[in-house]
Amino acid sequence: MARIVMKFGGTSMAGIERIRHVASLVKREAERGNEVAVVVSAMAGETDRLVQFCREAASVYDPREYDVVVASGEQVTSGLLAITLQGMGLNARSYMGWQLPIRASGHATGLIEGIDVAVLERVFDAAGIAIIPGFQGVTIDGALATLGRGGSDTSAVALAAAMKADRCDIYTDVDGVYTTDPRIVPKARKLDLVTYEEMLELASVGAKVLQTRSVGLAMRYRLPLQVLSSFEDVPGTMIVDDILGEAHMERNVVTGIAHDRNEARVTLVGLPDRPGAVAAVFGPLAEANINVDMIVQSVPRAGEKSDLTFTVPTASLAHSVAALEGVKADVGFTEILTDTNVVKLSAVGVGMRSNAGIAAKMFATLADRNINILAITTSEIKVSVLIPEEYTELAVRVLHTAYGLDAEDEA
Repeated sequence: MARIVMKFGGTSMAGIERIRHVASLVKREAERGNEVAVVVSAMAGETDRLVQFCREAASVYDPREYDVVVASGEQVTSGLLAITLQGMGLNARSYMGWQLPIRASGHATGLIEGIDVAVLERVFDAAGIAIIPGFQGVTIDGALATLGRGGSDTSAVALAAAMKADRCDIYTDVDGVYTTDPRIVPKARKLDLVTYEEMLELASVGAKVLQTRSVGLAMRYRLPLQVLSSFEDVPGTMIVDDILGEAHMERNVVTGIAHDRNEARVTLVGLPDRPGAVAAVFGPLAEANINVDMIVQSVPRAGEKSDLTFTVPTASLAHSVAALEGVKADVGFTEILTDTNVVKLSAVGVGMRSNAGIAAKMFATLADRNINILAITTSEIKVSVLIPEEYTELAVRVLHTAYGLDAEDEA
């Protein structure tokens, strides 16, 4: 008997017929004698609909009340799945985040501080199935909190770690992790194995399969993590600590190409050239819990001012501008320019550690297609560039080919 957390995404829960199919997958695991906890997302498109309501109500809204609105989607699907499983004769019950509880800090992008699994242990002792809405928890003062977009993945992995599960299965509308988005590159290949490090980077730069924080948690607890299709009964992708032996020898230097359209470029014009100016810019953004990614600052001549460019999530752009307007006069920059017609494009692979020329190949390949690079950032196993959004699909295709990822056999 194994202890398993099964997580189902929004497309898997999009309507009663799909919920019935999810219930059949849960029933199959329960009939194998496994202890099962299920984490569910809201129906596909529901969270976007709820977020839009918040934006229509106020351009800059209270994060606490935002959580109250957007957390309702997962509550609906958890109750519907429990009802469906009960109709199949199974002992299933839904439990909200506050009922366990799942302790979280902050709002809109709260962090999980701890999970009490005593309720779940009692469920398993009674041969029951627990259904938990993903994406939500409760603050120390009893307020509902949400964990950020894609937070149901984090809920599932954190729950699996807390209850010492044997594995966590993430069911999605794709059957695994691919070398890039197969909708853009038909020759993209499914990967049998991906390291925690690679998946962490891929998730952070736009791969939609898993949320970044969920991969970080799995890596921290060395939790077996599997990505599967909820629509096809085929092998998925295992996220592992390391890839050894022949499988490692035959892998490409670059594992995958990812892109992220949810980036906005912010440029501060006329930033004074003095110590503390940059800190005064990013301090308010940090206080507003806004993640800043790519940063480029021009080097001014003596006595002149510089320009500072960086990227933020598109959803945080309005809050970013509001925070920057508040310090504009004190810091002394003259203008705030924004651009949402950009995309972040990244090449990821652990093989980059021991192979030179990966970035140079990216720059040359894009230059050959007259694609201008607006910003660059790198890590040990990643190279990312910011480019105009109109070139997204072309850039993904040419890089996928340049790194040998769409060959029939791995190089």
